[in-house]
Amino acid sequence: MTDACDLIVIGAGPAGLASATLAAELGLSVVAIDEQGTPGGQIYRNVEAVDRAEFEPILGEEYFAGAELAEKFRAAGVDYRAGVAVWRVDPDGSMAWSDGEKAGVAKGRRIIAATGAMERPMPIPGWTLPGVMAAGAAQTLLKSAGMAPRGRVVIAGSGPLMLLVAQQLHAAEAEIVAVVDTTRFGAWFKAAPHVPRAFRASDQLAKGSAMINRVRAIGAQVYWWAHSIEAKGRGKLESVAFTASGAAREIEADMLLLHEGVVPNTQLTRQVGCDHEWYPVQRYWRPVVDHWGATSVETLAVAGDGGGIFGAEAAAIAGRLAALDAAFRLGAIDEAMRDDQAKTLRQDYHRATALRPMLDRLYAPDPKAVAPADDATLVCRCEEITAGDIREAVRLGATGPNQLKAFTRCGMGPCQGRMCGLAVSEVIAAERGRPVEEVGYYRIRPPLKPVTLAELAAMED
Repeated sequence: MTDACDLIVIGAGPAGLASATLAAELGLSVVAIDEQGTPGGQIYRNVEAVDRAEFEPILGEEYFAGAELAEKFRAAGVDYRAGVAVWRVDPDGSMAWSDGEKAGVAKGRRIIAATGAMERPMPIPGWTLPGVMAAGAAQTLLKSAGMAPRGRVVIAGSGPLMLLVAQQLHAAEAEIVAVVDTTRFGAWFKAAPHVPRAFRASDQLAKGSAMINRVRAIGAQVYWWAHSIEAKGRGKLESVAFTASGAAREIEADMLLLHEGVVPNTQLTRQVGCDHEWYPVQRYWRPVVDHWGATSVETLAVAGDGGGIFGAEAAAIAGRLAALDAAFRLGAIDEAMRDDQAKTLRQDYHRATALRPMLDRLYAPDPKAVAPADDATLVCRCEEITAGDIREAVRLGATGPNQLKAFTRCGMGPCQGRMCGLAVSEVIAAERGRPVEEVGYYRIRPPLKPVTLAELAAMED
């Protein structure tokens, strides 16, 4: 049997919560599906459960904006299905799901994908050592379990999230001994033309400035213009080596947290066949969408960071815009009502995204940092394929990521290329001397997530 409804929302982060809530208020029957056990996504993870008095000094006031989103979502009458993974989406609005015990199919007249963002993997020598993890993973542990790393912590990379995580972990009594900043020298010159627009979001500029000052007040040593980062140790992390301001350095460390920005999670939009475009400033792929979030697939819209990185506030607004368009397309409201309700939302969206062009250029990733130069560095962790293996396959005739699969099984492990896709394209492009957009990306096929034979056997139809 196939469940049927007006609208399926995939993901319960800020975009998913906002879109599902408004769509239900406009009279649509809405099913919201999310892998997590509670609403909030990554940015507002576990927001319903944490004690505000205890965690606001650590996570900050903005984190608790998610509580209001979740409360309105709970009250809207949405059919909320937590702990459920989507492993296939079809252009007719059908999607297949699994919950660990059984699998099923749901069909919506329209789908809004609010799959959010993921951290850009940062393959460096030694990144598979125990004691090395993504900065966002450390933040997840803090939000979901109140856990903070112990011992000497080094945070390396670039971008606002790195600064935020350093500040939050310090507030949770972690010992941050160094911040190794890979922001490139001269980035401010590229960002400068976009500063006037950024002043439209003066409140966000003020918050960013305050965050930088708080990180400086931590007392950790800050190293600028860093590159060639390497995790060292026998059996576990023991030190972090890098070059900063032209000098080679090495710091003893028990934990290394890596962060080189966030990128849209495009696995679902690629699997269903949406058109995508290469965004060269931040070196990632994103689905091609219109100003309502509609994609090239008639039944599918994208809301939030899955369509481009703009932050939590903008994601929630984009979710509401996508919901308005869904209600119009499905006949719940007319075009005039859609456009009238969207006016204020668009003003808010332009303000919420005003800072992004400056940030994207200030924290633009270095191609050399996302495509490891050391041939021994693992790129595909699932299949244990190194940068050298990829370069050798290119020399043998692999022209792109999909040919590389046949040569090496790279990208065919449990993560289905999430952790290696961007780096693989960068390595191939550099080896061939071709642009990344010409080299392309993996062809994503279902299942998007692992599904067991027992789950399939338990399907009713």
